[in-house]
Amino acid sequence: MKVGVIGSGAMGTGIAQVAAMASCVVVVYDNNLSALDKSKASLDATFAKLEGKGKLPDAKAVMARLSFTNSLSGLADCALVIEAIVEHLEVKKQLFASLEAQVGEGCILATNTSSLSVTAIAAACVKPERVLGLHFFNPPPLMALVEVVPAIQTSPEVAKLANQIMMDWGKTPVIAKDTPGFIVNRVARPFYGEALRIYEEGIADIATIDWAMTTFGGYRMGPFTLMDYIGHDVNYVVTETVFTSFFFDPRYKPSFSQKRLLEAGWLGRKSGKGFYDYSSPEPQKTAIEDAALGLEIVDRINAMLINEAVDALYLKVATAADLELAMTKGVNYPQGLLALADSWGVARVLTVLDELYRKYGEDRYRASALLRRAASEGATILN
Repeated sequence: MKVGVIGSGAMGTGIAQVAAMASCVVVVYDNNLSALDKSKASLDATFAKLEGKGKLPDAKAVMARLSFTNSLSGLADCALVIEAIVEHLEVKKQLFASLEAQVGEGCILATNTSSLSVTAIAAACVKPERVLGLHFFNPPPLMALVEVVPAIQTSPEVAKLANQIMMDWGKTPVIAKDTPGFIVNRVARPFYGEALRIYEEGIADIATIDWAMTTFGGYRMGPFTLMDYIGHDVNYVVTETVFTSFFFDPRYKPSFSQKRLLEAGWLGRKSGKGFYDYSSPEPQKTAIEDAALGLEIVDRINAMLINEAVDALYLKVATAADLELAMTKGVNYPQGLLALADSWGVARVLTVLDELYRKYGEDRYRASALLRRAASEGATILN
């Protein structure tokens, strides 16, 4: 199978690596020649390193399956083209309109968008039925999850084939409805948003919130450490996109604290400063290790996360199984949020949310209809 990858940045290079290691012939396109050279050198070094560790039998053979071009016509005979360029709707639409004229009628066109409308991108094409989303997670070679997102125009056959291709590449695909943020970037928003709200209210400082979520919540990274790791140029923009796309639903409201970091150019680890200062090898993180406070923080953030996952299930964004897979494979949560709801007991989750609603009087804390129904019936979410 011949695969085209548009964009030679970190995501495009990573996707190209995945495809090449799955025995595909791969063409990487970028209009920036220096970016292409950098991508080629990176892949060459990566394959050599993997071979040195005994994880790849022949680095040169894999590299030989890759070619690089700055002309869209170089993608002409691809069976699948995956776009991984700037997260800007109009730019993507223009690209897809141009791309369609360069490839064969049977070529599947996929976007790696993390939060934009796949339907809007597909509408730029004469044959929108062959367009869908394939959202890889960073870094693509290491992250198992891929969100397969059919647009409303996507043919069932294209969605089924794309899903199978991802499995053939050794990935874990989940099917998501084309709604803002799909599964992961929608359901995970409270992990960041509610942590920021707790900080801005002065309930706890940054280090304490991170400590609580790792110590009592079992998460690999606290929300502020993770936002710094992702980069505020990415994380904040996704939050703002989801908020706007959901018609300014207060559940997804961005934070001024994070916006100011973005405006200052304090993007996190990549810039040397974000919520933490990375000018030294290990940023200073002095937490107030108060167990009662820590548990209160975890309860509040987890209740919001569970509510988001339950509402996604209620609104048929994805199946229960795919929702659980997405949050464990996509963002490495300690367990699926629907399973967490059942282990907590839905009545307990509802109590936390209703108390927050009474305290603040904000629609941000409204409980999902499915959660409220399950609590009234004494039912669980998964069974």
